[in-house]
Amino acid sequence: MYDVVIVGAGPAGISAGLYAKRSGLNVLVLYHGQSNLEKASKIDNYYGFTNGIDGETLYKTGIAQAKNLGIDVIEEEVTGITKLDTHFVIEANNEYSANAVILSTGNKKLRPEINGIAEFEGKGISYCAICDGFFYRGKNVTVIGNSKFALNEAKVLKNIASKVTILTNGETLQETSEFEVIKEKIRAIHGNGTVDSVEFSDGSVISTSGIFIALGEAGSADFAKRLGIILNGDNIAVDKNMQTNIPGVFACGDATGGLLQVSKAVYEGTLAGLSAINYIKNK
Repeated sequence: MYDVVIVGAGPAGISAGLYAKRSGLNVLVLYHGQSNLEKASKIDNYYGFTNGIDGETLYKTGIAQAKNLGIDVIEEEVTGITKLDTHFVIEANNEYSANAVILSTGNKKLRPEINGIAEFEGKGISYCAICDGFFYRGKNVTVIGNSKFALNEAKVLKNIASKVTILTNGETLQETSEFEVIKEKIRAIHGNGTVDSVEFSDGSVISTSGIFIALGEAGSADFAKRLGIILNGDNIAVDKNMQTNIPGVFACGDATGGLLQVSKAVYEGTLAGLSAINYIKNK
């Protein structure tokens, strides 16, 4: 059992971890895939670097700093977070328990460039199986994606829908699947008011009552929806201390919206870390 599990190893998550660890808490940081920070070729508006610094170096230096302080930093993709009566369960390659959770994976909601996606959002197209699966009881649905995240969404829908099909949109499925998989590139989404079919590049068409978008990995907003956390659009709503409406769950960095800058991420990570410390000690 960890005191705090932090999802995301960018400036916000690592900053939160540093403060939590220095206060004596047992801290785990889970991360997976490439951070947006790593894509920055040069950052010259962040304090302390005479000639600037590239994003990849800053990102890796932060992770090394956390490890040197004794924080457990593990590269595993988090696929789900569940709130129990006394603690949280974090599902990844392994299962972890924690008294508090800090969400700092940014906002990874991805929309594929497919004709009809924007038109039918909220009219048969969803980004959350747990949130909207109920509306497709006994119906034929599809999941667009090719990662563990997509498979997890399909598993959520399995006991709700009559049939679940995974559409990889021309990509290779990264995991073994128990579901029917169609790899053909998607040409368009069709419907009359609501979604009713998917057309592929080879001219074939399949019927579907609902489409769930699950590209890449689950982001902070995805976890928030599953936990019942209030969102402002795609951003997690927090108070001045980075606390969400769920006690013990905090969010920081790009996940909360606003200024998408390293300085803002570090500041919010600091607040989230301090708030988690107070929450654990009061608990």
